[in-house]
Formats: sequence, C-alpha cells, structure tokens
Amino acid sequence: MKISYNWLKQFLKVDWEAEKTGELLTDLGLEVEGIETVESIKGSLEGVVIGKVLTCIQHPNADRLKITTVDLGNGDPIQIVCGAPNVAAGQTVAVATIGTTLYDDKGEGFVIKKGKIRGEESHGMICAEDELGLGKSHDGIMVLENDLIAGTLASKVFNIEKDLVFEIGLTPNRADAMSHLGTARDLRAGLIQQNITLELISPSVSAFHVDDRTLKFDVVVEDSEKAPRYTGVTISDITVKESPEWIQNKLKAIGVTPINNIVDVTNYVLHEIGQPLHAFDAAKFRAQKVIVKTLPTGTKFTTLDGVERELHEEDLMICNGGEEPMCIAGVYGGLHSGVTDNTTSIFLESAYFNPVAIRKTAKRHGLNTDASFRFERGIDSNLTEYALKRAANLIIEVAGGKVSSEIVDLYPTKIEDFQVFLSYEKMDRIIGAPIPRETVKNILASLDIKFNSVTEGGLGLTIPSYRVDVTREADVIEEILRVYGYNNVEYSHKLNTSISFSEFDDVKIENVVANQLISQGFNETMANSLTKADYVSLTEILNPEHNVTMLNPLSGDLGVMRQSLLFSGLESVIYNINRKNSSLKFFEFGKTYHHFESGYSEQKHLTLFVSGNRTKDSWNLSQRSSDFFYVKGIVSALLQRLGVQNVKTTPTKNDIFSEGITLSIGKIKLVDLGVVKRPILKEFGIKQEVLFADFNWENVLKVGGKSQVKVAELPKFQAVKRDFALLLDKEITFSEIYNLAFQAEKSFLKEVDLFDVYEGEKLEEGKKSYAVSFLIQDENKTLDEKQIDKIMQKLQQTFEKNVGAILR
Repeated sequence: MKISYNWLKQFLKVDWEAEKTGELLTDLGLEVEGIETVESIKGSLEGVVIGKVLTCIQHPNADRLKITTVDLGNGDPIQIVCGAPNVAAGQTVAVATIGTTLYDDKGEGFVIKKGKIRGEESHGMICAEDELGLGKSHDGIMVLENDLIAGTLASKVFNIEKDLVFEIGLTPNRADAMSHLGTARDLRAGLIQQNITLELISPSVSAFHVDDRTLKFDVVVEDSEKAPRYTGVTISDITVKESPEWIQNKLKAIGVTPINNIVDVTNYVLHEIGQPLHAFDAAKFRAQKVIVKTLPTGTKFTTLDGVERELHEEDLMICNGGEEPMCIAGVYGGLHSGVTDNTTSIFLESAYFNPVAIRKTAKRHGLNTDASFRFERGIDSNLTEYALKRAANLIIEVAGGKVSSEIVDLYPTKIEDFQVFLSYEKMDRIIGAPIPRETVKNILASLDIKFNSVTEGGLGLTIPSYRVDVTREADVIEEILRVYGYNNVEYSHKLNTSISFSEFDDVKIENVVANQLISQGFNETMANSLTKADYVSLTEILNPEHNVTMLNPLSGDLGVMRQSLLFSGLESVIYNINRKNSSLKFFEFGKTYHHFESGYSEQKHLTLFVSGNRTKDSWNLSQRSSDFFYVKGIVSALLQRLGVQNVKTTPTKNDIFSEGITLSIGKIKLVDLGVVKRPILKEFGIKQEVLFADFNWENVLKVGGKSQVKVAELPKFQAVKRDFALLLDKEITFSEIYNLAFQAEKSFLKEVDLFDVYEGEKLEEGKKSYAVSFLIQDENKTLDEKQIDKIMQKLQQTFEKNVGAILR
C-alpha cells in the first residue's frame, strides 16, 4: 500500500521528517518497507528557465529551422536553433539549458548538449509542452504569458509538486488502515504517546445539498445479507474531462493512473478515506431503477476488461430495471455501464457488502481490484453515506453538475459495534509486565475506543465500527501493546526452556547432509508448497485425482499442494537462468502432499538440481559440464555418509527422466536420479540440461546407519570391467540396455552401469551415445581373454539385433 506524505499531512499537520514518521508507523504495526521521492513531473524541470525570444530568422541551410537569440535573464543572450513552426520574436518561452535532463513519456532521460544543427550552433532547446511533461501537445513550442521574467525557474512557474511516498506492508487484518485517513488515525495515536497531540482533520461534507429531484432512482436490495447497507445518489449536468492537476498528482504519487474526473474522484475518495464507490452512467439504467440481487449460474456478463464471464448463483450483481447485470458488486464494473466522455448524469453508489461474499466472488473469477481488496477485509459500515457526500461534493467541484435526488440509504439491520470487557489481570499476564492504568486509558481513547464502564478490575469497551478486526479481549490487548510500544515492555533476563529427548534426531541428519552439499557448492532453496494444478499433467506418475486442492486459493498458480518437488525446483532454475546465472546446484528438503482414497498423505523428500558447469568460471580451472555421472557421484557420497550400504542400481520407471536410474535396498526405493526430459524443461523455458535427484527421505532415514553388516567371503578371482560406447536412437532407454544385457549373459555378468550420455552436433539427427560399463566375474576361476571377448561379443550382437545399436 502506498501512502503520500503530502496527502497524509492534510489529515494531520505533522512536521516530522519522513524517516522519523516511517519509524513510528512501523512501530505501530504499519511496517514501512521503503520511502520513495515522487515528482509530479519527472526531473522537476531542473535546468529549465523562462526565456524571451529576442530575434528569429530563417536558418540558411534548412527551410524548416529558425535561428533565434534568447534572453535567459543573465545579460548574455544565447543562440538556439528551433524547428517549431510557431516560434517568433517577442515570445516568452521555456528553455532547457545545456546539461538539462528531459524525460520522454516512457521515463527515459536525454541530456541537452551544445551542438551544431546544419552548421549553426545551438545552446539549448525551446520546449513544447510534451517535452517538459506538461501536456501531450507537440504542435509547437509553449508560448507563455509575457509578464513572466526572463531567468525565472520553470519549476516555480508551473508549481512542480514533490512528494514522499511510504510503501507500507500492510497485514490483512488492518482494513481500517487501507487509506490515508486510517493511516493518519494510527499516526495520531502514536504521536500522543510521544506527548504530541494533533487534531485529526477529516474532510467536511457540510456543503452537500440536494439541488433538485429531477432524476430519482428506485433502489431494491433483494439480498440484504450480501448487501447489508446500500446508498446512492444521482448527479446530473456533469462534464466528463480530465481531472485537475491536484487530483492527478495525488493519484499518480500512489501509483494510480488518472482516467477522467468522475472515475478519478471515486479513486480519490477510496484512497482518501477507504470507502470504495462506483459511478454508473445513469442513461444506461432502464426505468431509472437499481436492483441488487444474484442471477442464475451461467448468466453471461462482460466486465470492464472486455472479458465475458459466466456468473455464479452466489455472485451479487448490480442490475438495471430490466434485471440486466451492470456490475459485479464490490468487485468489477461492466463494460457498458461505466462513465464515458458522453456521460452527462451518473448514479453514484456507496455500499457495505458482506466480506465473505465478495471474497468468494473475486476468487471465483480471478479478480483482484482496489475495491474488492477492501470489501474482502471489511470496511466501516458507518462510512458509506459520508463517503457518498464527500464524492458528490468533489464531482460537482471538478465536473460541474448538481445533485438531482435525495440520498437512498437502505440499511434494514444496523450492524452493532462490538462490546468487549478488558481485564487488567489478563492484560498484565499476556503482556508479561504491568502498564500504568492511565496510560492504558489514554491509548484506548486515542484509538477511538469508548468506555462503557470503569472498574478496579477492568474496562467495559465499545469498539469503533471501522475496527472490524478487534472483536476479543486479546485483540484489545494487542492494540494497547502496539501503541504503547513492544520495545517499552520490560522483560526478565532469565530464560526458561525445556529439553526434549529424541532417540533419533532427524534434524541433525538433515544438517549433516546440508553441510556436505554446501561444501560441494550447493545452495539450499525453500519453495512454496502450493503450486499449479496443471503441473501433474507433465508426467504420468502423478494423478490429478490425488491433488490436495485449496478451497479458496490465492491464485490459479497456488491452487493445489505439490505432489512433486520437481516443478517448484525448475521454477527456481529458470528464474536464475533468466538472470544470467546458468551454473546451478540446488537442494531442498520438503514435503509432497497427496489425497488418496484412504486419506491424506505427506512424504518428506530431499531433491537435488544440477545444471550448467560444475564450478564457477575461474582462470585456473578448465570448465566441465555437469553430467549424469557427476550427479550420481554426489548421490552415492551422500548415501555413504549416512551409512547406507549395498545399494542396488536399476533402471528407473519414473517418466520424468529421459535417462535415469533408481537406487534401492531390497524393495525399499531410496533415490530416483537422471536427466529431466526435454518436453518438461520446455514447459518452463529451460534450454539447457537439468539433472535431478529425488530422495525418499523417510526411506533413507529408515535404512541410514541401521544396515546390518553382512560378512561374505571375498571372491578369490578378479573381476573384469569392459565398456561399450553405443550409438542409439534417442528413444532407447538405459532400462532396455540393462535388461537386454542380463538376458544375454546371466552367468558371469554382475553389474551394468551407465556412466555417460552424449547428445550433440557431431551425432546424427535423432541419435545419442551411451557409455555403458559391464562388470564380469567367475567366482570359481579366472576368466581368460577368449571368454571375455565371447561375452562382450554376445552383448554387442544382442544390442545390435534388438535396439539397432552401433559400436562407436
């Protein structure tokens, strides 16, 4: 949330430096994340001065250029070459002097330099209004009033406004502070604790009056549960145009783009006092009637962004007399009901909508607007009429017109303020130290909390309607504490703690593994457990029916809990690659979540992601790309560090890999590792190879350090290791090679291992190269060369016959 300091000072005449004010706001719970300087015109026209054109003659070498001499008030006229068709002697103009930086409509600056134009020197630039950011016209230079004195700074003539804007990280419960008035209320309470008492100045609406009753609208609220209070008024004879500069400057300072004077006023009041409003073109309503109701599921409605949406039966709609939808209440307006340049009369709405209903509708349609943001969190039900009058006054001020109806205010059941009893004893116990009772009363009074009763044991309190988050005694205590100051609470220097005994400390094991990975150049990542539901469609091993779905997701990208750590890891990979960091080593400890027929399941995993070069660029190291064998070595070292022995290697059945293996002990699967398939990488925009290892951490902990030592006699006869470099079709997997090898040689073949995969320009299209090792051993005698060659020949023939392999 952005708060303008100039705007804030309209409510509270505070003269503190912005940094000091920001510190106090942070102490009050409105955390200031940054303070930005904002100018109504970028650069504040620094270096631009008023000049008088003394002479203007035709450029000798260009038909469209003129040579002027301009007095800048320093007694030394300068020569400027100007291409504007309207430049003439005797004019008063704005001149950008040498060294001045001007900015285009994209905010990019360019510096005015001394130069020659068609052979004639030019020592500055006579400016058009768009070149200074004072308008959009570029038909010619700006011609100013002649009474302006040469040499006067343009920033003084055009009243450039500078502002300081606070970026506040507001917590969701503080709906009351989502405006300049709300922030000023909190700041005032904080200043009182600093012994500074200032008056809170709220905008007056006493000037509001009804001019005539020629445009009366009937209003019907059919669902008062979703719309507990609804107010409206009509204003006619308005002129839609640009807003005055003071409104535009305020909105621009907080990042809101001005649209027209009517819409700008509704946005202005929204950010000023926190009440969303909506202006409808009155001519678009049939029978001058407003109906607030729900419509059947499937009803089509086109919103302001041009998107046709299907309504749900619980979506509250603003409809016209013909019961046609005009606006999604509290969320988004309709394409055909808003204010346009041709609008001459409006129906102005100010309402209090049910927060739960608005939140469901906004999330259902994937919409997040300034209005829904506030309605979802709860606004002040007593503010609607005041805000309506405030907006009506401003509209008449900036657009003309007159109020043409009485205010309609439908409020059948008044929302009562919360009543809370504050126990001093409980307050002291929760805070941990007593706060003087008079200080407590002063804090509560500064927060507009009223006293119903005062006893020795506590206070009976009425909470103001705008504090929808303060409903319990604990909430009141929190309010007292944040204004009093957490740093002002005295605390004991004695620390009490309990020590728990655990026979098996899995956190310690995680730290051991993390330290080993960090020593190998890995960085730990912590990804969100919420992810996109569509990711499961990238692999057949994950089932969409097993998704744990959020009932009320924050967005479509956070709709389900992850079934795999792969996809969130790939998001981190592409994030780094896009920022020129392509040599990556990541690891993450995290959980996966599944919804099976038997119930919900959580599983702990450790995942590794490796991509790019093994080491950072260095003058004394030759670069080597990370490959399958490199990652397998890292995985094997981790398992050995954890005491996992006798690991069996088999081809993986996991279809996320183009090449991969599974490491296991018996039937207990420990790790899947391999090269991630290119189609999956393509979904994330990753063009380089990514190697991925997925540890089933719970299984690793089961066998880690607990493997029984089996003693077996060492083979008396030496094993022999031979390698093949096989040229294969890309579709062939290591699993096929592995199985064919053991089918061909069951007696003496002990191990088959893949230690390198190559795909590159030197190979034929659609081909890849496998480097496969074979361990051959006879436990009863030493194998001779003939036997070994016979076995290897049998393997070669098997691969050639079954998968078309070619020995490289």
